[in-house]
Amino acid sequence: MAELTPEQALERARAAADAARESANAAQTYADQIADAAGAVAHGATGGMIDPFVFRLAIFVLAVFVGYYVVWSVTPALHTPLMAVTNAISSVIVVGALLAVGVELAGHSGPWWARAFGFVALVFASVNIFGGFLVTQRMLGMYKKKG
Repeated sequence: MAELTPEQALERARAAADAARESANAAQTYADQIADAAGAVAHGATGGMIDPFVFRLAIFVLAVFVGYYVVWSVTPALHTPLMAVTNAISSVIVVGALLAVGVELAGHSGPWWARAFGFVALVFASVNIFGGFLVTQRMLGMYKKKG
């Protein structure tokens, strides 16, 4: 099997990154459409009187299903660009988790369970970011010349 030139490898990496970006945009579009549909159904079914917790829980469950199908439909060639996107998403989660954990420091006293969930989200997102960088470095190391 012939080795790729650096230009060919770069072009393939760019094509994979573009495909990953398109997949992420499609997933975001699907999630937005599902959230809008769920909101309309909930509003219509309850006459506008729905508990916000139930609504947010429904959005979370739908996001889990969309995420599951998006990730499992990705080809192995797109794994590294997808990891880069998930690392970016996890960094946003870290910011939100820090806000949830530090709400008491800002002069507000939120419920204890919100701070606890914020801490759990902070730990999970941090582990995800660290693991994503390790996997990305390992996969990029596979393309380096040995010798």
